[in-house]
Amino acid sequence: MSEVNPTFIALGRRLKYAREASKKSLTEVSGAVEIDEQTLFRIESGFERPSEDILMLLINYFDIQDNEALRLWEMAEYSSPLPDELRPDIDISSANKVIMFMTQDVRTIYSDGLEAMINSGGITLQFTQTSGPKQNVTVAKIGMGIEQAHAMLVSLQTALLQANYPMAQRQIPSSKQSQD
Repeated sequence: MSEVNPTFIALGRRLKYAREASKKSLTEVSGAVEIDEQTLFRIESGFERPSEDILMLLINYFDIQDNEALRLWEMAEYSSPLPDELRPDIDISSANKVIMFMTQDVRTIYSDGLEAMINSGGITLQFTQTSGPKQNVTVAKIGMGIEQAHAMLVSLQTALLQANYPMAQRQIPSSKQSQD
């Protein structure tokens, strides 16, 4: 194992604090930002500096606000300019607004648990999998508005009805049967 980099110890400690404050395990966070647990452990321990993309994913995942996010970016000592969302001097009222950018992932994640949380912005569905005795791991989170949640509920009810009561396919009688 390489030596701890003193420059990144404080950065790692802050990221570890954010993870522990959100009561998330290394497994949950590493899965959410799509890095392996060992890499996240090395980042939190100061052995490794996260890439710019990974640091932005961690900042967003932990919902770290402006000043702290800027502090983390500076602690990482990137030579590239600050991302627009971390720049305090940018007036975003005239900029193009971005809701969210996600890469398309067509994999199916199976879940054996669900928690639904409601807040002023809508509903958040947290899908979990049991990973051991009395331990659930978050495998996905999806947020939506109240109207979208109602539409999703109707779609689920329709799918469940179709699964429980499949309709027999109707066949057009042959000309021989219709003459009888």
